[in-house]
Amino acid sequence: MQLEQKNRESSEPYYDLIDDFDLILSSFQSQYGLRLSRELETMKWNEFVAMLSGLGPETPLGRIVSIRAEDDKEVLKHFSKEQLKIRSDYRNKMAKAMPKAKTEDFLEQMKKALIDMAGGVNN
Repeated sequence: MQLEQKNRESSEPYYDLIDDFDLILSSFQSQYGLRLSRELETMKWNEFVAMLSGLGPETPLGRIVSIRAEDDKEVLKHFSKEQLKIRSDYRNKMAKAMPKAKTEDFLEQMKKALIDMAGGVNN
C-alpha cells in the first residue's frame, strides 16, 4: 500500500479522493493503461480501492503523496519551493479539517501524559 502509508506507523492517506481525482485518473492511465472515467461504471469498489492502493511512486499521485508525506529534515532541505508549498498546503488543509472532538481528545491525552511525567496528581 504505497500510497496509503509512507511508513507503517502512519495511517494518514496523504490524498483525497475528491480533490485529487485528476491525479488518480492520470495515475490509473499511466500505471494500468485504464481510462478510469470509462471503467468506473462497471468497476467494483473493492477493485478500485485495491488498484488505488497499488499505485506506485512514479505515478502522478504517487509523486504528490511522497511530497506530502515527507518528514525527513534532510530531504526537506532539498525540496523546491513548489514541493514545500504542496506539502504545506496539504498539511494545513488536514489540520483545518480535523474535527474538534479529535483535537480535544488529543489535548486531553497530552494533558494526562504531562501530568504522568510530572509524577501524577496527589488526590
